[in-house]
Amino acid sequence: MGLIKEFKEFALKGNVVDLAVAVVIGAAFGAIVSSLVSDVVTPLLLAPALEAANLKDLEALSWGGVKYGKFLASVLNFLIVALALFMVIKGMNVMKRKKEAPVAPAPPEYTLQEKLLMEIRDELRVNGTNAQKV
Repeated sequence: MGLIKEFKEFALKGNVVDLAVAVVIGAAFGAIVSSLVSDVVTPLLLAPALEAANLKDLEALSWGGVKYGKFLASVLNFLIVALALFMVIKGMNVMKRKKEAPVAPAPPEYTLQEKLLMEIRDELRVNGTNAQKV
């Protein structure tokens, strides 16, 4: 019974659940980025290059029997995902910095005893300096 209890504690920890949610959201985000590359970026930006090569799809691009079009599409997907994640993390860091803006500490308020001691110190400096001059 101890093994099942230990596994339950492990599986239901906050970190494991957060990681599972992140994986699911990442997979959905990957599908969105793949669609963006294949349906938007490729037709708009790469259309002239593909037409020059007499191709309709980036993945059909090949040279000397090597089909590198699929690899180029994967590289494009990766770059877009990396850029999007960078922007998200950068935005989160900016919000975090604003939230954690340091508050300047207030100057210490001196007690009556401390104020009197500072006055005595200042008087001793003045009197000590005058006594040395005589």
